[in-house]
Amino acid sequence: MSLAVLLVEDERELRATLAESLRVEGYRVLTAASLADGLALLANNPVDLVLLDLGLPDGDGEQLLRQLREQRQTPLLVISAREQDGLKVRLLDLGADDYLVKPFGVAELLARMRVALRHRGRLLQPALTRYEQDGLLVDLAAHRVSLHGREQKLTPTEFKLLARLVRSAGQVVTHRTLLADVWGPEFSEHTHYLRLYMAQLRAKLEEDSAEPRRLLTEPGVGYRLA
Repeated sequence: MSLAVLLVEDERELRATLAESLRVEGYRVLTAASLADGLALLANNPVDLVLLDLGLPDGDGEQLLRQLREQRQTPLLVISAREQDGLKVRLLDLGADDYLVKPFGVAELLARMRVALRHRGRLLQPALTRYEQDGLLVDLAAHRVSLHGREQKLTPTEFKLLARLVRSAGQVVTHRTLLADVWGPEFSEHTHYLRLYMAQLRAKLEEDSAEPRRLLTEPGVGYRLA
């Protein structure tokens, strides 16, 4: 199952950019543009990590940090344009795991997220976002798929399914995991979705879809990208 990240950021473009970057890395992302929305999502969803801006239109993100720490120890990283050392120290003492000053690079953010999760016992490696094998090239960051140099047009769901297999290339991903990560936990028993979309992917990415060499079936278990 993908780790869930709550991103609380009121700047629309930055929120969209960070959300897409996190999704490419395999995270499931919940987004909020206000303090109220962030608190509501936090109260009603299991979250593995929080990215929190401070200057929100209806209040200060510090309130969310305080409320979170009263209830649980979910990793939380502050992302803010405020640079005051005293503020950083206070929020770290309140329980923030890290504090990044805007602007920052996505690679640094991802690394600091991995550190925060590791401190909570969740050991993560950087996600595989580029796959090249046997003529198939998948670049998740560029949202590009090609076969022997020819661009392949995938539907959004086909791309999400392929991306999930890319992030575990060489490993078997179970039916239940694929359904939950691509369609959502409520679809974990709908294996007919998986069969349909896997057939569509094979039609586009295999020379002979009846004898696949890239998208392999592990009978009774799941699928594997060779």
